[in-house]
Amino acid sequence: MATADFDAYSSAGSVVEIDVAPEDWPVAHRHGEPLSQNDRFSAAVENMSHGLCMFDAEERMIICNGHYIDIFRLSPAVMKPGIAFIDILRHSVEVGIASHTAEELYAIRKPFIARAQPSNYEEILADGRIINISHRPLGVGGWVSIYEDITEQRRAETDLREQHRRFDAALANMSQGLLMYDADKRLIVRNERFLELYGISATDVSLGMTHRQVFDRLVELGLYRDIDGDIDIPAAEARLQTGLMVALQRHLTDGRTFEINHRPMSGGGWVATFDDVTERRRVEERMIHLAHHDPLTNLPNRSVFREKLDHAIAAAQPAGGSFAILSLDLDRFKAINDTWGHPAGDWLLKSVAERLLRCLRGETDVVARFGGDEFAILQLGLNTPADAERLARRIVDAVSKPYKNDSCEMRVGISIGIALSSLDGEDVDTLLKNADMALYRAKHEGRNIYRFFEPGMDARVRERRALEADLRRALARREFALHFQPILDIAAGEIVCFEALLRWNSPERGQIPPDVFISVAEETKLIVPLGEWALRKACMTAAGWPAHLRVAVNVSAVQIRSGTFPRTVVSALAHSRLPANRLELEITETVLMDESDVVVTTLRQLRDLGVRIALDDFGTGYSSLGYLRRFPVDKIKIDHSFVSDIDQRDTAAIVRAILGLGAQLGITVTAEGVETETQLDILRKEGCVEAQGHLVGLPMNNADLRQALKQISQSRRFG
Repeated sequence: MATADFDAYSSAGSVVEIDVAPEDWPVAHRHGEPLSQNDRFSAAVENMSHGLCMFDAEERMIICNGHYIDIFRLSPAVMKPGIAFIDILRHSVEVGIASHTAEELYAIRKPFIARAQPSNYEEILADGRIINISHRPLGVGGWVSIYEDITEQRRAETDLREQHRRFDAALANMSQGLLMYDADKRLIVRNERFLELYGISATDVSLGMTHRQVFDRLVELGLYRDIDGDIDIPAAEARLQTGLMVALQRHLTDGRTFEINHRPMSGGGWVATFDDVTERRRVEERMIHLAHHDPLTNLPNRSVFREKLDHAIAAAQPAGGSFAILSLDLDRFKAINDTWGHPAGDWLLKSVAERLLRCLRGETDVVARFGGDEFAILQLGLNTPADAERLARRIVDAVSKPYKNDSCEMRVGISIGIALSSLDGEDVDTLLKNADMALYRAKHEGRNIYRFFEPGMDARVRERRALEADLRRALARREFALHFQPILDIAAGEIVCFEALLRWNSPERGQIPPDVFISVAEETKLIVPLGEWALRKACMTAAGWPAHLRVAVNVSAVQIRSGTFPRTVVSALAHSRLPANRLELEITETVLMDESDVVVTTLRQLRDLGVRIALDDFGTGYSSLGYLRRFPVDKIKIDHSFVSDIDQRDTAAIVRAILGLGAQLGITVTAEGVETETQLDILRKEGCVEAQGHLVGLPMNNADLRQALKQISQSRRFG
């Protein structure tokens, strides 16, 4: 440190006395020699936390400390007492720390030096640091300046301002309303969205109001209904004080529903967010309804029917009551679809459902759609078999009448099988099976009639056994083939996948529909070797396709539960040399309904291989949303029943919700049954990833597939 005689300035009173620790005293004093005033001053100055420099009336330096030299990166050899202020500025320019020339710096500082009063100003150095300079004049002329590096302080202030700016921007752009309360339960933050949601002004709910006052004000404004604040408010506040979150729903008088979440803050108080979930609740209620009802006819589905049947059996056993099960199947319905198309077939099914409902006794009886053209009725409070017979006659008469829409007139019949609880079974499965056997008899005895179950009705059983025998022989004879239906990437406008579809052309029976022989194969476990053949064949075929094309293969729940399916997949991939990421396995909800360790482990092993898992017919099952949370799924396929009605408001909302769910979870969504450009345009606008259906392409045999692959290769080469 450079020093000079300080005695001349001590009487001016411009220096504050500073206590100095003994270890900082000069050596002479520590050895017992008296410490001079200059020594004391030098020790105090040198131990300051800030830089200090003192100048006399001629603007020459009297003293400076090491912090001053360090701040400005100056040379101790240059900084000697007596050096002129302007020379110090020139030196700072030489060492590259100054952001101006010496003359410019002098011109900036001179007005502060010339003042006869204290002043403060800031200087930005060449390296970006910010120095606060506190200028104090001395009574005998000259001045003393204190220098503080406030770079970090300014950065912190800037960061804090930015945080406030972001906080304000976040509040202003939140889709949710927000209120923040302090530890005294008083409102300290409120965003505009809160006011917008409730349709109120800032004066209605102002800062400083208590939680209870805010609540009471909303009640006074007529926004809430049927709420007791004396119970709700203390209960919520007590829970918050224990550090627990409070989540609730408020129903407004205008019919809207708000979801309100109160989250406690660590320093006391809490944040409340307000979200209008009216539309979401409507969609959820609609999806819950669809989980229990057929989406086309709005009738209860199979699972609800079985629940009702369980209750009927439980009620009948102690009381001795009786009921009937009617199994119904439309006659010649396939011809309607083939002649008029699926839209006409769907309209007919809805019309049949309406007629069936009119045949029942209000809400006493239950009618359900099992799928396709299959229905079932539970007739309760049966007095005699004649009651069931009268109902069957009403149904046959009602359903067989012509159906007229804008473009055509259609006719169908209906066959009915009847099983009685008092005679034909004591459990659900037996009663349903016997009603089906009676239906089978009705189908083969002329259609558009009804038949009661009789113990000797084993014709269908014999037929199933014959079909099973033929199925075994077909496996050995290799009577099966694969057809491939294309799947379109909607945004790219190109085919990205083909679904392998199993076909059976029997020499004796001809073409047998998959829904006929697949069910037999599953019941007899023949689906395991049949599915293994289909998987190997599909992988071998796809291995010769362009590298961007995937192949999708349907997998039965029986295959998944076998426990050996992962090895089958590994073998098929290794044998064909098809990359695992080009294979998709399509499963139905019946697979996911079995939450056994075998199923969960199998699905995870397949995902670990790189194979994609697709959930088929999404939205038609009992609780598909829950499965997405518990099982590894890469794709969901929207059932064709949603696509066919996508122009309807409710159905469009469901599809939009499924697409949004897929986007949030990173799951590809494929729409099945796309038959019109209008449907495809709607799906494209809503962000659906893939489409499949007659509009995209029909299932192809080998010859058609080769031609399609040739066109795909050419379009990618020259496109």
